[in-house]
Amino acid sequence: MTDTAPKTAEDLFRFLDSLNIPHSTKTHPPVFTVAESESLRDEIPGGHTKNLFIKDKKDRYFVLTVEENATVDLKTVHKVIGAAGRVSFGRPEKLMEYLGVIPGSVTIFGAFNDTGRHVTFVLDEDLMRHDIINGHPLSNDATTSIGRDDLIRFLEATGHTPLVLKVTD
Repeated sequence: MTDTAPKTAEDLFRFLDSLNIPHSTKTHPPVFTVAESESLRDEIPGGHTKNLFIKDKKDRYFVLTVEENATVDLKTVHKVIGAAGRVSFGRPEKLMEYLGVIPGSVTIFGAFNDTGRHVTFVLDEDLMRHDIINGHPLSNDATTSIGRDDLIRFLEATGHTPLVLKVTD
């Protein structure tokens, strides 16, 4: 296996275009927390996401994508997602290796870099009530908006079948 550089936002946009998936992206100053990103709400409609990169005791990795203000109980979520025992946050090295992003930029779009399919993507049911879902396009200085059903199509096109589960309190 050769180490390849993580794909860029431009690569992601070309991939979405190749799937005929409409998307729009707004650049903004880097945001590292939900609180920092809330100033963008008026400019970007739809469901805004918080993404948790976690692993279980068997070193299986998951990205939980939930609505930005939702609460995930990390002590019990393993029962919902089928993880082996309690989960903990994945290490930054694995985040870069599997998703091609740094902490603060975890995103559902990281599936694009997970060509080895090391990560299971879990979309929260409440988030999926939105017609439009927003996520970082592999860096936290922009937000990409995509239709809910197109997000599923994108994930499947990357070789990931997402789980849509109720993972928030």
